Amino acid sequence: MAGALLLGVAGAQSMDNMDKPAAPKPPDSPSKVLLDRWNAVGNKLIEMAEDMPEDKYDFKPNPAERTFSAQLIHAAGANYYFINPAKGMEVPKDASKLGELKTKAQIVEFVKKAFGEGTALIQSKGDSGMNDLLIDPFSKNQARFSDFAYDFIEHSGEHYGQLVVYYRVAGLVPPESRPKK
Repeated sequence: MAGALLLGVAGAQSMDNMDKPAAPKPPDSPSKVLLDRWNAVGNKLIEMAEDMPEDKYDFKPNPAERTFSAQLIHAAGANYYFINPAKGMEVPKDASKLGELKTKAQIVEFVKKAFGEGTALIQSKGDSGMNDLLIDPFSKNQARFSDFAYDFIEHSGEHYGQLVVYYRVAGLVPPESRPKK
């Protein structure tokens, strides 16, 4: 009788274990989360740069706005205000070279390069570099690497949102809004 009772309790306990959900996956590391966010917005801007017809690169929704190409160049070029200080380098001083980017191919290449360099930098820092200090070239205050990177992710996201409007005003559907195949 005691054996049957023991088997019954053991069986009930094993049934209880079957109903328990698996333990939640631990969170990704801080550098992986940062890298994923950086790449997510970068990939959206790259996709837009590649997708927009070249004859629409000079489009702007109203005369006071930048052109589509100028928005891309600005968003990507701003990344060097993060990348350069994080590498201990001066921020770009001469933006006139960005004006030399005229064709769609040149602009796509520049956007890919700017986000690619940020990706490589974040990967090289890893988790141990997330709290590295750098000097914010705007405020001249110290900033943590990860905090400063998130500022530029937000900046890129703001310009991504603006470019969604450019697509819509031009009568086009942005790549992210299209049905998935």
